[in-house]
Amino acid sequence: MAVLATAETAQAQRISCNSQVIDCGQVLFRKPVTVHFELLNEGEGVLNIKSVESSCGCTDVVYPKGAISENKPFVITATYDAKQLGHFEKYIDVYTNGASLPYILTLKGVVVDEVRNFEGGYQFMLGKLRADIKELMFDDVNKGDMPTQEIHLQNPTSENVTPVLLHLPEYLKADVSPSSIPPGKTGVITLTLDSRKIADYGLSQATIYLGQSAADKVSPEKEIHVEAILIPSTGDITEQRLAYMPRMRISSTVLDLGEFEGKKKKKGTIVIENLGRTDLEITSLQMFTDGITVELSDAVIQPGTSARLRVVADLKAMKGVTRQPRILMITNDPRAPKVVIDVNIK
Repeated sequence: MAVLATAETAQAQRISCNSQVIDCGQVLFRKPVTVHFELLNEGEGVLNIKSVESSCGCTDVVYPKGAISENKPFVITATYDAKQLGHFEKYIDVYTNGASLPYILTLKGVVVDEVRNFEGGYQFMLGKLRADIKELMFDDVNKGDMPTQEIHLQNPTSENVTPVLLHLPEYLKADVSPSSIPPGKTGVITLTLDSRKIADYGLSQATIYLGQSAADKVSPEKEIHVEAILIPSTGDITEQRLAYMPRMRISSTVLDLGEFEGKKKKKGTIVIENLGRTDLEITSLQMFTDGITVELSDAVIQPGTSARLRVVADLKAMKGVTRQPRILMITNDPRAPKVVIDVNIK
């Protein structure tokens, strides 16, 4: 059983829980919801629960009153009365003989007058679950933003499934609701991007996996591809100031390289001009997929001059690439801080 949190003393008393936070998802109004927290005494010696306190009188808690021996599992049951519409998050403080501070359990969800399910399709299989998408894009993110995206799930199996996202990068946080999806029912994963934890402007890519437990193994059929583009914030710029800033003109944002026709590589060129009064800086050039390389003649383009962006597509490197080849360019032109170039090649 995975240890999510612990409360310890000099006696090495310790409690573990398979899920310290249980999300009930949508709960019908005036239909009490009951959850069971499965815990374990992992400490040395007998554990006694001295008292249990809930954050409000709307939550009833049942817990073992007797001694709990070493390595013995036990259950704490919580029932929320669901007499008030809206989101709820209730805390249960468990006081034991093994720690001066309480071990905290959390029960949350949303009380609704009618359960509303996602009406879209679930066209992808991610392990045991069906999903509406398997690729996410956080586009045009400014430093400090915390945008969210949702993945809707449906459980086609005959057993409860507890979804968990594996290999999350530091800048992503996942919230699964409900924590456990019954057979034939639906759920949603909300992913929140913390842009403060992304160091550089431009493209960040991650592959995460939808598992059925924290100990689940990753595999290609469980993959979810996540992309985020962090761009410089332009803020409020006056027309007078804008007139003295760089201004980019690009020959095209679509580069058609045609077919390989027996060739190992195909090449193309895009011209970037600076029509402004100060230097135009190309601060980042990145590829969304493998198989494309670029070479820029000058990353700092003076007023009235231009630079050439040379693009090379490699047939061997592009084998297995299923997504549209694209190039991301980040600039200091406030009118075009982000430019995406589509590369068409057959």
